[in-house]
Amino acid sequence: MKRFTLITSLVFSAMVIYTSCEKGEEEKFNSKIIEGLTLDNYPRVDGSTSAGPLNIVIACKLLGIEYQWVKGYGGLWGIEPILKSKGNSQKFAELIKTSGTHPSCINLIDRETDLILSARKISSDEKNYADTKGVGLIEIPIALDAFVFIAHLSNPITSLTIEQIQDIFTGKVTNWNEVGGNNATISPYVREPNSGSQELMELLVMKDLDMMQFPVSEVVFTMPGAFEMVMIDTDGICYTVYYYKEHIFKEEKVKSFAIEGVYPNKESISNNSYPLNAEVYAIIRADLDKSSMAYKIYEFLQTATGKEVISESGYIPN
Repeated sequence: MKRFTLITSLVFSAMVIYTSCEKGEEEKFNSKIIEGLTLDNYPRVDGSTSAGPLNIVIACKLLGIEYQWVKGYGGLWGIEPILKSKGNSQKFAELIKTSGTHPSCINLIDRETDLILSARKISSDEKNYADTKGVGLIEIPIALDAFVFIAHLSNPITSLTIEQIQDIFTGKVTNWNEVGGNNATISPYVREPNSGSQELMELLVMKDLDMMQFPVSEVVFTMPGAFEMVMIDTDGICYTVYYYKEHIFKEEKVKSFAIEGVYPNKESISNNSYPLNAEVYAIIRADLDKSSMAYKIYEFLQTATGKEVISESGYIPN
């Protein structure tokens, strides 16, 4: 009888724990860094594809949630919070979005999110859209990244100059042997207008030069697409950001070129010797309530502790 009572008690306890876990009752996340911040009142955040892991690390560190790097769909690596309840997992996913550079900025202007992390500054198109909505935007650089050019690992070229890249994407140079490579027609691929990568390409590389007109078949509409094209096209070239290549895609069949003889790595990005450095920005609306949790996180990212969190994600604090 005593044994039956003990077993019944253990089963009942297990059911209570399970039910509690399912409802998310055993996980209460209260920040020890920002007073009053919890998972329940965590602000809506969004951002660029490459800044997705950073957004997740920030939330996890602020809320005391453990996390891990995991290899997911398509072989892409990402950061996953370790949460016991489905309810909390769903809540976390709803609050921390990764819509992409341009869509996340539009979401911020439309008040569908409160803070974004962007791989570039606000574009002129986005500024104009914000003006039509009567919305002011404030941006501040919080981390360093770099704009890199990628190709198939078998490409024998190790370094390109900015002028050579300009010549390739304006159509002036069409064969790899013109820049020291194989006798093969170059297949340049570009990103879609308003994407973070395309804006960086025009700002950092092309400047006042016009790129040649590319057929739709040579326009890639996602960050993974840039890698997929150069993986299957040994004569291809495209562009992305350093963080995405090194921390998210991690595909050994894809190489980065040195630019002007300087290879992109943490050292060359940190000391600004790599010529195509880029910055990651935290962006908010100008009218954001300074007592809001979104504004407090925006301020936190500019502190010494915030920089430590940025570094933990793999980014280089600015």
